[in-house]
Amino acid sequence: MRNKKIKIGLPLAMAALLLVSLFAAACSNSAGNANGKKTPTPAKTPGIPAEAPPGATPPNSAGSPTASVTIEEFADFQCPTCALTYPIMDEIKAAYGSRIQFIYRNFPLKIPAHDKTYEASVAAEAAGMQGKFFEMARELYANQREWTANPNYKGLWKSYAEKIGLNVEQWQNDAVGLPAKQRVDLDLKRGDAIGINSTPTVFLNNVAVPPSKVTVSGLKELIDAELAKNVKPAAPAANSAPEANSNASEAKKPASEVNK
Repeated sequence: MRNKKIKIGLPLAMAALLLVSLFAAACSNSAGNANGKKTPTPAKTPGIPAEAPPGATPPNSAGSPTASVTIEEFADFQCPTCALTYPIMDEIKAAYGSRIQFIYRNFPLKIPAHDKTYEASVAAEAAGMQGKFFEMARELYANQREWTANPNYKGLWKSYAEKIGLNVEQWQNDAVGLPAKQRVDLDLKRGDAIGINSTPTVFLNNVAVPPSKVTVSGLKELIDAELAKNVKPAAPAANSAPEANSNASEAKKPASEVNK
């Protein structure tokens, strides 16, 4: 039995290490150095200032806009780490439902390796105009390697549009229209104003979440702590002592008085 546990635990440990290493190498807007490697840029996102531009309105969101906990993610469709984060966020959305609000922000990085990411954001926004932003986002992330390397990537995107049940002709028109691009640009403007330089960048109630906490268990820990802050203490039970005392005093009275 001990050997079996080792065989099962080892892949899980390796997967956890892989996830941590990928977050450590999150996609970045940083310029390359002389060796062609990315030069890390210090993070400038401890939190979201109140005066930051609002981004696309209404945002691509799930859950309740009146929830006490809001998770806001800035992501890039060609970022491998963002592709790993997407199912994590899906699990969080399913677990908490209307107790939280989840907001997805398009933040296509301006680097040569992400040559299709802006168009992918626009394609997702075009799907959003038919109420299926997250369905298209899921397809783009699940098939990221396929369309990133394919010269006919738009043909693949069309197949995703068909798969999720879009009016494909309308989606194609919206994907080249100004409104979808404006939504991407507004999200970019918000991210730039905040100082975001890598993806994924996640905020919980406007406070940056450390990359090591962008896991199902890590996010649940943070969300539960925030939800606990808003739990009202239970109202005290009605005090029946006075009634009991009254009955006791009645019992002490002489029988002649009680029967009057």
